[in-house]
Amino acid sequence: MACIRGKGDHGHSLDSRTAASVHWGQRSPSLRTLMSTPGTIKLVSMSPPAALSTDALIAELPLDPQSPQHLYLQVSRGLAHLIHTQRFAANAALPSERTLAEKLGISRITARKAIDTLVAEGLVERRHGSGNYISPRLEQALTRLTSFTEELSARGFTPRSRWLRRDIGMAHAEEIVGLTLPTGARVARLERIRLADDTPMALELSTLPLDVVPQPDNVGDSLYAHLQAQGHEPVRALQHLRATNATPRQAELLAIPPGEALLFITRFGFAADARPIELTHTWCRSDYYDFVVELRR
Repeated sequence: MACIRGKGDHGHSLDSRTAASVHWGQRSPSLRTLMSTPGTIKLVSMSPPAALSTDALIAELPLDPQSPQHLYLQVSRGLAHLIHTQRFAANAALPSERTLAEKLGISRITARKAIDTLVAEGLVERRHGSGNYISPRLEQALTRLTSFTEELSARGFTPRSRWLRRDIGMAHAEEIVGLTLPTGARVARLERIRLADDTPMALELSTLPLDVVPQPDNVGDSLYAHLQAQGHEPVRALQHLRATNATPRQAELLAIPPGEALLFITRFGFAADARPIELTHTWCRSDYYDFVVELRR
């Protein structure tokens, strides 16, 4: 597996046929995505992770004082393993640094460094005055064309949109070329913040031909549900992905520091007759969004 999480404007372009998955947001309480054979992703049933007691947690973090690996790394690697293997539910609270120190027989400085490592990796988030919590993350297969709403709903989230604008305007050069429109054509533009429960996950700007979405104000939380109801559902998509950095406006909207790394995704959606009917730019928070690709020769 290769993992792309970087700063800057250089990245990779992949289409929707690539054997890949994206991790972002909360895990599903009932589904788990597994790579069963090379290039094949399937969904299998999975029970919600049971709450892990402090004593059970400590029992699964054996430490070796004789190991050349620092104790804080042993603790952080052990906790990361439990997170990756679904032993914690998203947004579950971790034991406090004091509790970890007392139960593991380490210093509070060591416990703090272990948590700091997990925070830096985006696995844990600190909530001021509350404690440390497992960051919400979601696994989305790129081999299937699904909407943001479908993916989040399947994984136990309440997907929401905070609308910034739903309007009609003249098509720009990129929109004219990408949607094969005549010069002077008008388009519908939908800009919003995508939220999982109350967590801002992505900033999204969609452009569609006016005959596909003649009344943008009628679009609800799910654009694809609206398109399906109107008989214009995309059946195929081409996606390009690259790394970028948050502008001051994007940072404010996504509640992150300016300059923070974002995953920038451009999607072209095609109708059954091969007509391009959707151009969507999405800026995804890198602390909730990991892009993992399987490469073969």
